[in-house]
Amino acid sequence: MDVLSLLQFGFIQRAIIAGVFMAFLAAILGVFLVLRKLSLIGDGLAHVSFGGLALGLTLGLFPTFIALPVAVLGSILILKLMERTRVYGDAAIGIVSAVGVSCGVILASVSGGFNVDLMSYLFGNILAITQGELLLAVLTSIVAIALIAAYAKDLFAMTFDASYARTIGVRTARIDILFFMMTAVVVVLAIQLVGVLLISALLILPATTALQFAKSFRSVIVLSAIFAVMSVIAGVFVSFLLNIPTGATIVLMSFVAFVIAAGTRAFFRQR
Repeated sequence: MDVLSLLQFGFIQRAIIAGVFMAFLAAILGVFLVLRKLSLIGDGLAHVSFGGLALGLTLGLFPTFIALPVAVLGSILILKLMERTRVYGDAAIGIVSAVGVSCGVILASVSGGFNVDLMSYLFGNILAITQGELLLAVLTSIVAIALIAAYAKDLFAMTFDASYARTIGVRTARIDILFFMMTAVVVVLAIQLVGVLLISALLILPATTALQFAKSFRSVIVLSAIFAVMSVIAGVFVSFLLNIPTGATIVLMSFVAFVIAAGTRAFFRQR
């Protein structure tokens, strides 16, 4: 079976569409996170989301709808810990992450252990995405991208010099809350793509790959999005053809792109 013939399957079409939208958004947010040295927030919020997913399954509700507000609250808690206590970003992420995982494990134990549904969220299964989940991913991505575009100048200023951004009138506190909330939403939706355990790679790898080549901030954004989308498309097809987990394959495709980019940069620097 050739690659193009796979597009006749509805689940492949849904996986590609949802994956492209989510990867595009995650890649853009990932650039800001990497440059602000908040790369691990994706991992932390994924662990918080795990607690929300476990709560949803325990209550018999749609897990994503429960995980979304839980992750948003977790993102605000991380931000407040960073602002109002003597806790640095990585420590705040670690605290909230540990609490989220602990709650998830307890809820899973109370509800009878780690069932198949909960395990699928740990590793992701984009090929099983439903029409409703696809619509949610697309609409959320469009809204989030529109918000990023609207506040692009403010986000840029805060990324490189938050103090300067405040002096020129940027409402940094409000922008930070919005940014952290968007990251939380992206993390929850992207769990379906690569799973709780691999979500941070989806945010970090495309951005770090783009930084190997890019000469300007705009080019970093564009290249990061391109690398992310290509990794998702390649990962979906390769995983289906080889019958291996899709989320892990997407991350490996993204890592291969990073290795090639870093190797190419090192080669030309030596010359």
